[in-house]
Amino acid sequence: MALARRDGTETVPGAGNIRARYRRILRFAAWNLAVTWWYELLLPRVGLSRIAERSRAERMRRFARRFHVLAVDLGGLMIKVGQFMSSRLDVLPPEITAELEGLQDEVPPVAFPLIRALAEAELGAPLEAVFASVDSTPVAAASLGQVHRAQLLPGNAADAGLGTVVLKVQRPGIESIVDVDLAALRKVAGWLSHVRLVSSRVDAPALVEEFAKTSLEEIDYLNEAANAERFAEEFASDVKVAVPGVVWERTTRRVLTLEDVTAIKVTDSEALRAAGIDPKEVAPVFASVMFDQLFTNGFFHADPHPGNIFVTPVASPSAGRPWKLTFIDFGMMGHVSDTTRSGLRKLLIAAAARDGAGLVEAMGEVGVLVPSADTHELERAMTQLFARFGGMGFAQLRDVDQKEFRDFAGEFGEVVRALPFQLPENFLLIIRAMSLTSGVCSALDAEFNLWDSIEPYAAQLLRDERGNLVQDVGRQALEIAGIAVRLPKRLDTFLAHAEEGTLTVSNRRLERQTARLGRLTQRLTSFVVFGALLVAGAVVRAGDLVFGNVLMIVSVLPLLHGLWVGRRR
Repeated sequence: MALARRDGTETVPGAGNIRARYRRILRFAAWNLAVTWWYELLLPRVGLSRIAERSRAERMRRFARRFHVLAVDLGGLMIKVGQFMSSRLDVLPPEITAELEGLQDEVPPVAFPLIRALAEAELGAPLEAVFASVDSTPVAAASLGQVHRAQLLPGNAADAGLGTVVLKVQRPGIESIVDVDLAALRKVAGWLSHVRLVSSRVDAPALVEEFAKTSLEEIDYLNEAANAERFAEEFASDVKVAVPGVVWERTTRRVLTLEDVTAIKVTDSEALRAAGIDPKEVAPVFASVMFDQLFTNGFFHADPHPGNIFVTPVASPSAGRPWKLTFIDFGMMGHVSDTTRSGLRKLLIAAAARDGAGLVEAMGEVGVLVPSADTHELERAMTQLFARFGGMGFAQLRDVDQKEFRDFAGEFGEVVRALPFQLPENFLLIIRAMSLTSGVCSALDAEFNLWDSIEPYAAQLLRDERGNLVQDVGRQALEIAGIAVRLPKRLDTFLAHAEEGTLTVSNRRLERQTARLGRLTQRLTSFVVFGALLVAGAVVRAGDLVFGNVLMIVSVLPLLHGLWVGRRR
């Protein structure tokens, strides 16, 4: 934990504070896991699910507030974890995401003398010898680094073609903080790997390792500089996108010097209108640029929050557009393999076509579903979802009667929960990028409908995919031929089983309901016996202390039996 000075800045943390930081993170995680286990697992198994339901919203808000305090106090990777949670509108309740939104800009700056000392040690010279001036007041103070505006010396400015630059300096001591945060996260992931509800759907240790890889890359500014140049090359021919230039002579692993490209923050609607730019026109362009990164280039900005995107007015507009999008902060970048990108393209095409079966097939291809998953019910659920809610924007979805969502969840919620979903490692950054993209677009235009951007883009992808149409048709023809060859034998087997009376018909949904009913009966019996023994022991105890205590102790056995039966799925 960093030490705060009277002026509100921070000093470098000591070894004792590092150890205390590790213990504090683990205590926070252990306590909240215990609370979740009590309310969400134990109470429903003893018939007290209403207590859990009534208190859930307040418990979520309380957890988010406490994590918010923890993250702001500790800084480091805890801020990154909070930012990730605040962007997960798809899986986390609004009580959590709303409370964590403010984590973007709440990191106190490091005292400038400490920044100066680190920068001079990295550059090998006093700041006055390498810059004409450096502003001691930071432009931005992030969880891993701090940015100051500076002026290059006249000779350097002429060589680089730049005047004003920004000097990004790593927060002193951040490497040891990252190490201890990752150690704590690995410990928590180990705990989660023993929770069947979590481990059956996601490999928590693998996700932490992916997060660790990304975090370590993010504090290597040589890596960020290379990412910025690669991103600029990817969009070199796209007039919609701009990237700051890198001053390599003033860049090291812990110091990064970039062209100053400060402009209008992408979600500052008032400033955009003052510049003659309609925010509603920015939203679809931003979405299209992000889609290009994810589905075409395979190299994408994984942290496109509003502080990392500027809208820059252009003096001589190209293609009639008097502005462009300027991206900054390339520390967190994602890579999409060819196989995953192909699957994502199919996902996008299926979503635009409202094709439930195609969507499920693409989910399997990108690894979201394990190969052995029985997806018939999921296909039906997706088809119904598209039929009822497909094509609606966020504003329209807010107007839908909540009963419709509850009815849909009641019919298909068990199907989704029962399927063996898994989260591939590289999806962590993809989900983050898409969540932030959706949030920025909605902030620019409350009526923004993501489908409007997806559909034309998917149509273009579909046209691009037609080059493989002949191969696809040939593959499907071979599959059909194989089915035709096997059909007579399968019919013969079917008729033989029917004649012998050994034909069986399987209804997985009915089987699950029957098994659940059997377990419920056993649990109710156990809890009735538990209650009877407990009450009897309490009554008898008044007259016979020993026998009463024996009855109360024995009552634990049917209670444990009921809980054990409840665990069997």
